[in-house]
Formats: sequence, C-alpha cells, structure tokens
Amino acid sequence: MKRILFVDDDDKLLAALQRVLRHEFAIDTAVNPELGLSALDSGHPYAVVVADMTMPQMSGIEFLSRVRRRAPDAVRIMFTGSVDQGTAIEAVNGCGVFRFLTKPCPTELLVSRLRDAVRQHELQVSERELMEKTVHGCVTMLTELLGLTEPKAYGLAQRLRDRARQLAQFIGLNHTWELEVAALLSPIGNVTVPPELALKARANLPLAPTEQLMLQQVPRAGSQLVKNIPRLESVATTLLYQAKHFDGTGFPDDDLAGLRIPLHARILKIVGDLLHLEQRGMKRNIALDQLRQRPGWYDPELLTAACRCFHVDVPQPKEAGHPVPVTLDKLAVGHLLLADVETRSGLLIVAAGNTITETLLQRLQNFASMAGIKEPLFVDQASGPQPEEPEEPVTISIPVLAPKEARGSPIGLAQDPVRN
Repeated sequence: MKRILFVDDDDKLLAALQRVLRHEFAIDTAVNPELGLSALDSGHPYAVVVADMTMPQMSGIEFLSRVRRRAPDAVRIMFTGSVDQGTAIEAVNGCGVFRFLTKPCPTELLVSRLRDAVRQHELQVSERELMEKTVHGCVTMLTELLGLTEPKAYGLAQRLRDRARQLAQFIGLNHTWELEVAALLSPIGNVTVPPELALKARANLPLAPTEQLMLQQVPRAGSQLVKNIPRLESVATTLLYQAKHFDGTGFPDDDLAGLRIPLHARILKIVGDLLHLEQRGMKRNIALDQLRQRPGWYDPELLTAACRCFHVDVPQPKEAGHPVPVTLDKLAVGHLLLADVETRSGLLIVAAGNTITETLLQRLQNFASMAGIKEPLFVDQASGPQPEEPEEPVTISIPVLAPKEARGSPIGLAQDPVRN
C-alpha cells in the first residue's frame, strides 16, 4: 500500500481524508509545513505529497519546493480552495506540481487523482532505477577501458576516488556518487594523449609547448567523452574544471572563479594535487604544507578541511595490506594488486593499486598466453573473493485476507465528499 502525506492546517479536513482514504492508501497527515518536513525526514518513502496552498508558516509552493529537494521521487499535488493563473505557473515552474485539486473535491475524483499520482511515482522510480543501472554500466565500461589503456592512471584514479570520498564525508556531504564517478573518470581524457607523451609526463621530462598544451587539454577531452551520457552532465562539468585554480587561473581559460567553480571540481583539485605529491615520494604532512604555499590555487575552506582530514596524526584508511605471492591461475576477481604486473619483456599490463575485475583478469590471461607474464603476482592478503555464507531456509507466508465486507467497501468512498 503506497504511503501518501497530506499537509493542511485544517485538522478536520485531515481527519476526513484519513477516514475516506484509509482503505486504499497509507495516509499520514501534518497540520503545518514544519511537521510535514519532519515526516519526510523520518525516513518514510512517500509516493505522493499533497499540500494546501495557504498555510500560516509557509505557502504550499514553498513547502512543495522543499519536498522536491528532499524527496525528488515523491509526486507533488496542490490541494487548494482556488487557483489563479499566476499561482499555477509558479507552482508548476517552482516545484513541479503534478496535479491541482480544488476544494471541495468529490471523493471519487480525489481517489482517481491519487491513483494517477501513484502510477506516476512508480513510473519515475522505475525509470530512475533503469537509468542508474545504465549509467553504472557505462561508468564501469569506461573505467575498465581506462584500466586497459592507462594502467597507472587507472590505479591512481581509484585512490583519488577513495580520498575524495573521505574528504567529502569529512565536510558533511552525504551523497558522493557523482564525485566518486568524476574521480574514477578524471584521467579518461588521457586516452587522447600519445603514449610517448604520457611516458614523458609521468617521468617529469621537459615538454615542448605543443606537448604542454596537449596535456592541458586532457580535462576538456575527458569532459567531451562523458557529457553525452545521460545523468553524467554534472560529472562532465567537474572533469572540465578539475584543474581550475580557485582564483580563476588555470584551465579552462574562462571567467569562472571562486565558489562558482563546481564543488566537486574544487575537491578533486585539492585531493588530486595532494595525491600527486605523495606519488612523487613526498610525505603527507610536507605535501599538505606544499599545498598551503600555493596562494590562489585552492578553496581556502576546503584546503583547511583537507589538512584536518588528511593530517598524519589522524588515522587513515588502510591503503595496502600484507603482500602475498600468487600465480596467475590463483588470481581472482577482487584481489588488490600490490605490485605492477608486467610481461616477461617488461611491458606494464596492470599497475599496482588496481583491484582485479573480470576484464583485467581476462587481459592478464591473454597476455600470459601470448607473451608470458612475470610471476608470482603480489596481492593484498585481505583482498580477494569472500566465502559465501550458507543460505538460510526461506519461509514464505501467505496472508489470509479478511472477508471483503470487513475490509471496507469502496462504494463508501464516493459517498463522503471532502470539503474544507
């Protein structure tokens, strides 16, 4: 039974709604907007939220706008005594109202509109779930392709994701999915860079001006690759601005600066530069001091938070465990590599820090059959496939329905029109 929240300052109306709708919907009520928002925060997954237009604490439009931000899957309905054209336009544009209902409202019409709203909710949820699965599949494919073409960059991106998530949670960001995707895809633009140039850059060799320009364009190339994937538009923007300085200098050369630079891009700039310095052998406290000596490069508040979050005295997540040698035939999906994997001729196949996926495992097996690989491989002792727990017997209980008359007749719904 779908749960619906009614918010109205008329307690008699709410009582009538409870009485006539309880047989078809799970009805919750709130006599003011603040209680309505508290109900949303309580964790109930409301399919529909219905609100009066005129309430003492805030208007129905303002309330439903907050509902839209807190529970975007909830379908919103305005229930009001009268609707003028200006109010209707503001409600549709400001809070995405699905339907307007005017008081008094015949019960059969109210029930019909609520059924429509529930169906709309189910459609939105199913489309979102399908989209998330599609996007997840695209991200997985792109990251695995990056692991095949740029093993070093892929291993670094995994560590960047972990660090970015840690900083985001430290500053109170609860939803980090887009940030983590941006971190994983941050080096995806490197696929446009010739391998020889990538090797020169990794070795910190002098670069010609044209080569420097090509490397500066990597964020734009990554953004272009990602921007056409549905729901990754903001990730593409983050990739574009991941190297931008807080004072507006750096790439891209535009007028965006300060807090107008996307938050996720500001996070990646700090975490990425910190990780880069550590990769060059610099201790973390020295690397943090180095960041502080770059005025204008970073968001000052974020940099202060990063120094607190990543300080050497603060316990850090375990990044590498005890190395255990394994042969290729014992390597499994889930193993964390603690050393580079190379062919017998010295060609890097997979970099240390990568977690073995089915694609990477297949790549290693193919190289082993064609050119041979250096064994043993060294993996984290604590990683690898986990033993499956025995399944408990499943008990299925079939509910016994009460006689139809005991459950309430739907005919009564049409005999009690709801009035204000």
